[in-house]
Amino acid sequence: MSGVCGRFAPSPSGRMHLGNVFCALLAWLSARAAGGRFVLRIEDLDTQRCKPEYARLLEEDLAWLGLDWDEGGQKGGAHAPYFQSACGEFYEAALQKISGRARVYPCFCSRADLHAANAPHLSDGTVRYSGRCAHLSPAEAEALRQTRRPALRVAVPDLDITFSDACRGVVTQNLAGECGDFILRRSDGGFAYQLAVVADDARMGVTQVVRGGDLLSSTPRQIWLQRLLGLPQPHYAHAPLLVGADGVRLSKREQSLGMDALRARLTPEALTGWLAFLAGQQPAPAPVSAAALAGRFTWDRVPKTDIIVPAELMGNS
Repeated sequence: MSGVCGRFAPSPSGRMHLGNVFCALLAWLSARAAGGRFVLRIEDLDTQRCKPEYARLLEEDLAWLGLDWDEGGQKGGAHAPYFQSACGEFYEAALQKISGRARVYPCFCSRADLHAANAPHLSDGTVRYSGRCAHLSPAEAEALRQTRRPALRVAVPDLDITFSDACRGVVTQNLAGECGDFILRRSDGGFAYQLAVVADDARMGVTQVVRGGDLLSSTPRQIWLQRLLGLPQPHYAHAPLLVGADGVRLSKREQSLGMDALRARLTPEALTGWLAFLAGQQPAPAPVSAAALAGRFTWDRVPKTDIIVPAELMGNS
């Protein structure tokens, strides 16, 4: 087995849908095509929405599709734990290191504060933090602490982060202008996605990160954290999103594209054939196994823009 390590890192907040499976297939093919190992990590940081039964179902669905994993999930392995809800000590250690190398400060802003009308918005509609709490005096911060528990943010420099993405090409983001100071630990004490992902990918030896294009903007800040912590930088590939005819991204609310509905009307090979077709890996949606695709997978054929799911696959024909 080569030194390549890929991973699939779903959040068990519901049954997987077609978009999740598309990303899982691409991540699996990318790792297996390089002769690498594959890790299943369960990103259950949101303990209110993530449920053990969904984690069990996603393992069943992956196995049904023939997407095996070398470590992770209930299988375990040398880099356990693989459930983020059990990894607090690793995240705390990373937070302490970051605090010694960058400015980490308390943020008392509510959700309403963050989405106020005068908050700076980025081109994708997300809100860039204004830096409001970065300027609080120690006395002001202490006074606010008496009435609410703060989140912890890290101050980012005016720095361009550039990386090469296997699907999107060269990407550059300015941390201060296009990202803003971001949260490392939430006000409820839970660790934030950006910190957890960086700590886990390094700890598990992940060398390639394949995920949806909606997470592309997260990558520069994760690379910056990797540099702060002295960690290796994985190779990235942000896959196109699957969208409906209206151009809206698929979600777990699409009943016809949930894995329960898909398994009821398609075989594993039929579903994989459709996904391989959408990913540009075969000229028609002919049934095929994941194993048969691995030897001929290439990122060069994966579309660079979002993909409209055909009506036939949507279950509308």
